[in-house]
Amino acid sequence: MFDLAAIMDIAPYSLAKGEKTDLYIRAISSLTRLHYDGCPQYRQILDTIGFDLANAVKIEDFPFLPVRLFKEYELLSVNQSDIIKTMTSSGTTGQQVSRIYLDRETATNQIKVLTKIVSSFIGTRRLPMLVIDSKSVTQNRTLFSARGAGILGFSMLGYDVTYALDEQMNLDMDVVSGFLEKHSDTPVLLFGFTFMIWKHFVMPLREIGGLNIDNGILIHGGGWKNLGRQRADSNTAYKQAIEDVCGIKEVYDYYGMVEQTGSIFMECEYGHLHASIFSDVLIRDYRSFQSLGIGRQGLIQLISLLPRSYPGHSILSEDLGEILGEDDCPCGRMGKYFKIDGRIKNAEMRGCSDVYAAGGE
Repeated sequence: MFDLAAIMDIAPYSLAKGEKTDLYIRAISSLTRLHYDGCPQYRQILDTIGFDLANAVKIEDFPFLPVRLFKEYELLSVNQSDIIKTMTSSGTTGQQVSRIYLDRETATNQIKVLTKIVSSFIGTRRLPMLVIDSKSVTQNRTLFSARGAGILGFSMLGYDVTYALDEQMNLDMDVVSGFLEKHSDTPVLLFGFTFMIWKHFVMPLREIGGLNIDNGILIHGGGWKNLGRQRADSNTAYKQAIEDVCGIKEVYDYYGMVEQTGSIFMECEYGHLHASIFSDVLIRDYRSFQSLGIGRQGLIQLISLLPRSYPGHSILSEDLGEILGEDDCPCGRMGKYFKIDGRIKNAEMRGCSDVYAAGGE
């Protein structure tokens, strides 16, 4: 069985194409066998499509699950008694949500990998943390929404975790000012979801003339739909707005899904999303599902080494994107880098920010 611990000490963006490909063929083969043996529904799907593990010689050869299957079925590869946490995807009222079942090993690895990835961008030192959300979203510790799970996961990177919004989702300037005064002599980490930061932080600060947080580092993720433009067009303007209202210049977007929590794709200083050694990305033609090369738009397939309690190691998203290159990003990080172009037509909104804006969790 592939041992994730064997690569935990490797820098997240240090493996070039050949090394990573060899690692992934072994790892995904091992995980596919694990989930085939442990999850009856997964086994039925692979038997139905006639998949033979012996014939998988490239990463593209291994099967994927459409992300919507996690809304339709309870997919587990371990005994129910081993589950310590259930995470749900974001969903508006009436929408089905994905339910992701975590055992202790998978949950622990998610936190470890998230910490390694983000620390490679912002440093290993824990920083005072301001969350642009309300504390109430994290109250249920056994059944997490994607929003709550994201907050608690990133909170592991900070200390003196403080929530900037009150129960009514209003910006609490007394709390924010107190936090900033307390930590005026050190960098501070801010975290939140894209649209919520815009609505509950940027807009209120504009009304009062701004606030000085030039010692801040901001990490945000989630949907872009409700900002009114495509992600790529919005990103530059979003960063400029953040700098204008509070002076923060170090702003990182990330892409991730509750179905593969932990193995997120962080944005580098050149605006590219990067796959670490814990994840990979493929682009599939939305008609033939053939794997596409660099520079061609299609459906994003996400591969993660983390899921062991459920068969989420290879999933086909409903997002469109394209791979921009591999091992040659100007930032110097190895691995594939890519961009998101939007959602497939008629796909449900699912980003935390988009769902919140539509009145969901």
